Amino acid sequence: MTHRRWPATARLPGPARRYRPGLAGLVVAVAAGTALVTLPQAGPRPVEPAPPPRRVEQEWPEAVRRELPARLADGTAYSPVWFLGPDVSIGTAPSPDGRHLRLVRRTADGTVHQLRRLPAGGSPQYAGFTGSGPVLAWAETTTDPDGRGRTELWTVEPAADRPARRVATEGGDVLLVNSRHDLVIGSGRLHWVAAAPGSAVATEVRSVPLGGGRVTVRTEPGAWTLSAWPWLVSTATGGAGPLRLRHLVDGTERTVPAGRDELLSCGPVWCRALVPAGAGPGRLDLFRPDGRDRHRVAGGDASAALVDVAVRDRFEVLLRTGPAGTVGDGAQLRLYDVARRRTLVAADGVGLVLCRGDMLWWSTGGREVTGWHVLDLRSLT
Repeated sequence: MTHRRWPATARLPGPARRYRPGLAGLVVAVAAGTALVTLPQAGPRPVEPAPPPRRVEQEWPEAVRRELPARLADGTAYSPVWFLGPDVSIGTAPSPDGRHLRLVRRTADGTVHQLRRLPAGGSPQYAGFTGSGPVLAWAETTTDPDGRGRTELWTVEPAADRPARRVATEGGDVLLVNSRHDLVIGSGRLHWVAAAPGSAVATEVRSVPLGGGRVTVRTEPGAWTLSAWPWLVSTATGGAGPLRLRHLVDGTERTVPAGRDELLSCGPVWCRALVPAGAGPGRLDLFRPDGRDRHRVAGGDASAALVDVAVRDRFEVLLRTGPAGTVGDGAQLRLYDVARRRTLVAADGVGLVLCRGDMLWWSTGGREVTGWHVLDLRSLT
């Protein structure tokens, strides 16, 4: 089994009264005409540069933000993958001897509790984190010595002292696209998608009870990924063209048309259209899946920072680079607030950007990460 990814999807704004001028009026008219011909014409008034966007902390002084060191107390590099709250995170770190990759819970005082560990020789990955109530779920992928990949599904209740539990031993040819919906919890089950075997393009929608048990498999023709439960979203061949949204419970389907060369990404509430630069500058738009409420979010100097569209159905997360391609040591992180139709600056010098649950976090320091920063999106009200 190999781990595969689907191809990436992507208006312009009183009649004159006739009269017969007398001699004096004719002289005035001729003089005015002469002035129009001989006097220099005023050029277009220079366009005033738009004021810089406000910062998140100016808009929301009570916004909850935290900073995390990029290393644990034992000196190993730490990468957060989920936040239980702004002060408690789940993340990965190698063991001090480098022989294992650990999954740990880290509290605000730096205390670390190991949840899982996998041998480093199997190219381990912990991915697809999702949570509901007390339960946290994820996928573990490893590679056998013969090169065969394997994916298992695991859950844990981080607040409890019970060990992590394996709920599925074989996930299939799991499809992970770095979305907050790679794994989804709904109706008491853990759901994911995998590529169906065979030459025809098809997708397996798989699920297992949160407590473990029999894995059910439902095959859907075509290429699909999970969105917010209970929706599937199609992946357009080559990234362009219309998308479909399919409800897994009642079977209803919506088709989202795409303009020429537009690259679409969709969820059940908002869609994003990347309009490449052609006759004019490129731009990024948001609109409803039925086409309503389309509006421009950013120009060609910004790009979507996440696979997911409008997290919490409100914030489109953007990365902006300057004329030279960077701002400081990295890009500028921005939030477009759909509710207020305004863009705000969250941070400068940003590297990696991730969002899971209600938390948005990013790295600083370039390739050699020096710190992690988290913003609780629930505090932006």
